Amino acid sequence: MIKTITSGIIALSLMACGKGKNETSEQSAKMSLPKIESIDSLKADPFQKDSIPFVGELEHRLIKAGLLNVQKEIPGIYVDLRYSTNNNFFGKDVYGELTNCYLQPEVIEMLIMAHNALQKSHPSLTFLIYDGVRPQSVQQILWDELDKPDSIKPLYVANPQKGSLHNFGVAVDLTLAKSSNGEALDMGTDFDFFGYPAYPDREEQMLKEGKINQKQVENRQLLREIMTEAGFKGIGSEWWHFNAYSRKIAGEKFDIVK
Repeated sequence: MIKTITSGIIALSLMACGKGKNETSEQSAKMSLPKIESIDSLKADPFQKDSIPFVGELEHRLIKAGLLNVQKEIPGIYVDLRYSTNNNFFGKDVYGELTNCYLQPEVIEMLIMAHNALQKSHPSLTFLIYDGVRPQSVQQILWDELDKPDSIKPLYVANPQKGSLHNFGVAVDLTLAKSSNGEALDMGTDFDFFGYPAYPDREEQMLKEGKINQKQVENRQLLREIMTEAGFKGIGSEWWHFNAYSRKIAGEKFDIVK
């Protein structure tokens, strides 16, 4: 009987000695674990359905529309989605949580061709993308927010009622950048600069007037060469803008992304 009581006392003493250590370990383990929401809250997440977890409402719509994330399809490129920042000519973030660039699958195939050609001829360079698909709802925001008369707004932003090629997911705004760090090459102007120095059609004039230099023009020419060989077409007023299809063909092949 005495032996049994003694054993019990020893056991209690050992538990008491180890209690502080166990509690400390348990507390440390709790602190190191990420916060887990309740199962009910996870089930209530509307973006977990259809195997599209944890994305914002806009990105969810783009995925559901069949568009693809450019960076996932083309590793090695950079994306600086300017309309998801305040660093744009509006000075406002109109994309919200969206930071990934999306395009139609066929357009991404063309962009892969362009990127492969660039890597072959200039291994130290890659693409830096500023914008891809632009849903019509966002186009409407840009149109409404632009502080210009309606008569000249189309010079800056396409009328959302007509839609732009960005709204179909077949236009991309991009530049060349260093593969090592994503630093953009000097093109003479920033993205979304409104003025003749950004016009490919005015490069000769701008060179003569000293508004841009020869190296900047050469960088633009390389970008145009790579993109046009892959089937894209540029426009005369924006060195960064390239279309995969005409408006007519885009309308026949795709729906406007709402």
